[in-house]
Amino acid sequence: QALLVESGGGLVQTGGSLKLSCAASERTFSPYVMAWFRQAPGKEREFVARITWDSGTTDYVDSVKGRFTISREKAENTVYLQMNNLKPEDTAVYYCAATRLRTWPMRALSEYKFWGQGTQVTVSS
Repeated sequence: QALLVESGGGLVQTGGSLKLSCAASERTFSPYVMAWFRQAPGKEREFVARITWDSGTTDYVDSVKGRFTISREKAENTVYLQMNNLKPEDTAVYYCAATRLRTWPMRALSEYKFWGQGTQVTVSS
């Protein structure tokens, strides 16, 4: 069972930046897709961004397009989420997720088997 470990969360002011990291503990993990989801207080967990591991193809929820960038370092089995121009509505626990299955559209929680423990991102106004 792959272990995903997130880091990089914290408190930042509106307009600031943070970079989240998610490392898979298994060196031979080889996911098909890795993704970031987030869950704000009192809300359901929602899709943020995903990246196809081999091709690097990305997909973003509309609310973060132009502000967030997902990337991966294959040699380190690590996926990143660079978050710029952060807004108070970005405040949430951010979760890393991964799957080896090829499904569509790769935005649903049920499509991902492996999950990290989450990292808190708080954006103050």
